Amino acid sequence: MSDSERAVCDSVLPEKISVYILAANRLLRETLERILRRAGFEVGGSAEDTGLGLEEAAKNHPSVFLINGGSQNDYAALILEARKAAPHIPIVLFGAREEPETFFHSIRAGVIGYVSGESPAADIIAAVRCATRGEALCSPRLCRELFKYVAAHPQASKFPRRGNYRLTRRERQLLPLISEGLTNKEIAARLIISELTVKNHVGRILRKTGTRDRLSAVEASEFCETR
Repeated sequence: MSDSERAVCDSVLPEKISVYILAANRLLRETLERILRRAGFEVGGSAEDTGLGLEEAAKNHPSVFLINGGSQNDYAALILEARKAAPHIPIVLFGAREEPETFFHSIRAGVIGYVSGESPAADIIAAVRCATRGEALCSPRLCRELFKYVAAHPQASKFPRRGNYRLTRRERQLLPLISEGLTNKEIAARLIISELTVKNHVGRILRKTGTRDRLSAVEASEFCETR
């Protein structure tokens, strides 16, 4: 990442940024805590990158989750759990492999920042700052790989145009619940309707938006009109 890119991420920031670190290695967590505090962040805490650690992290309501991608644990599953537990908190993955396959998998799981294990600490700081502004961040090389992927897969990258899809109000009511990672059974309990009804609604949403999975349907929903 260039100095100019870091400078953009450093501007117009909220007064306080709280970070919660999830990493298996205790020494790594403590080192990052010191680095982040020196950079002016609040560290809400740190824990092992497990479900229990995530549960504790969500209670602290941090500005950003910082999750270690170099761990032996299934970090993609942890990212999905984090999105379910706290859907509005952005996730930055650090220490991950500088390879397209892992990068794309992490994007699909829901990260907004991707910092490889070869990157300096300054890139982690910049990624956290960008995440608080709702901006995605990755290395120029991986950004290029993303461009190449979209160009090479036109059928997978058809962006819906506003007005192409018309969801009912009930179908749109399901979208924020789907984005939280709730299952059909959990959505049914929340809306006090049957699980079969939810399944039918989800199926219609997928057909109307022309998407194959729930996450893609949510991403396409902002372009949909109601009726």
